[in-house]
Amino acid sequence: MADIKFEVVKHIGVLSETAKGWTKELNVISWNGKEPKYDLRDWAPNKEKMGKGITLTAEEVNGLKQLLSDI
Repeated sequence: MADIKFEVVKHIGVLSETAKGWTKELNVISWNGKEPKYDLRDWAPNKEKMGKGITLTAEEVNGLKQLLSDI
């Protein structure tokens, strides 16, 4: 399996933390040298492991923001 390279361009915030120290975070991340995107996923302490997540473009984040404002 190929190595996945990532760079946290901007840490936006932590939404929650488990008893084992994993955090659900919103960040802006560049994956494999590509254009940075908003990223929401679980991270182990010190970011040595990651869970499944979702990446969104700025346009998708704005769409999600609009959907959430209608709740």
